[in-house]
Amino acid sequence: MDKNFGQVLKELRKRKGLSIKRLSSHLDVNYSYISKLENNHTNPSEAFIFKIAEVFDYDREELLLRAGKVPNDLLEILINNPKEAADFLRKKFSEDGYSTEAKLRKID
Repeated sequence: MDKNFGQVLKELRKRKGLSIKRLSSHLDVNYSYISKLENNHTNPSEAFIFKIAEVFDYDREELLLRAGKVPNDLLEILINNPKEAADFLRKKFSEDGYSTEAKLRKID
């Protein structure tokens, strides 16, 4: 992912022409909290992420992932199928396209 939650939040806020103080007032939080989020000094709660998604009409799952949180349904898939999920993701999205197993075979 090229941007973390804070960077996306800042981008969304600026796109709407909102100051940090105005957004914090709208969200009923202290402006320093928004600043800390935007500068990646604190992590948002899931409830706050959902609030941001609603205010900016933005995808909840993307915001969750950008905040380092995995949606529950995906977490369940990962827990129940760790090897298969990891191999699929590596094959699909890694630069070299190798699964962990293939990398280990390549070393031998």
